[in-house]
Amino acid sequence: MLSAQRKSHLLEILARDGRVVAKTVADELGISEDSIRRDLRELAEEGKLIRVYGGALPVPAADRPVEERRELATASKERVARRAVDSIRPSSTIVLDAGTTTLAMARILPSGTGLTVITPSPAIALAVAEHSDARVVMIGGELSRHSMVASGSLAMEAIRHLAADVFFVGVTGIHPEHGLTTGSLDDAVTKRALAERCAETIVLASEEKIGAVSRFPVLDLTAVTAVITDPHDRNPLIGELVSGETPA
Repeated sequence: MLSAQRKSHLLEILARDGRVVAKTVADELGISEDSIRRDLRELAEEGKLIRVYGGALPVPAADRPVEERRELATASKERVARRAVDSIRPSSTIVLDAGTTTLAMARILPSGTGLTVITPSPAIALAVAEHSDARVVMIGGELSRHSMVASGSLAMEAIRHLAADVFFVGVTGIHPEHGLTTGSLDDAVTKRALAERCAETIVLASEEKIGAVSRFPVLDLTAVTAVITDPHDRNPLIGELVSGETPA
């Protein structure tokens, strides 16, 4: 079987089963596992799948550019955002990560509770200012065209001097085994740096993110305080996450 045929076969398996196990495919085709791994590596470089240990997983829909992600699972994001906002304590200093779920949070933050909101996202800063009386602190840096978030050395310098109560982190993949992942290396670095400066880290898990795995690791699930899920989501993987409950 030619390489092009093998790649087509691998993508068919991925579409059918939701994953590829390299050893299983190699045994079925009677070829070396190294050949399958090479095919998977080349497909990953083309952006057609995500390589993981032992095989591959689909590219999550949430890895699309931010303007395309706005239409993904909007109702689920709204429910997660509401649960997250309900968990915020008065007079807290919170960090709102860039993302469509945190943008939904920014639009429903309460006024009159003495909140301070720190964010690397210009869109979220504007939404907070428009919809609440919270104090807004922006993190500066180079603006990513993919995620529309500040990152790079200037952002790292600013983050180093921050301290906050809660970091509401948005990622594109949440998986019991692979943890929190995202599609941009710079975004992954920024998220880890923010988590280090916050007393708690809470993950926003709308339905399209659970079970997905993106290219770049952010944090292990053991490093987060809680995972806020959509109460309407019946994904069986939710039970394997650290928590599906809103923190007290």
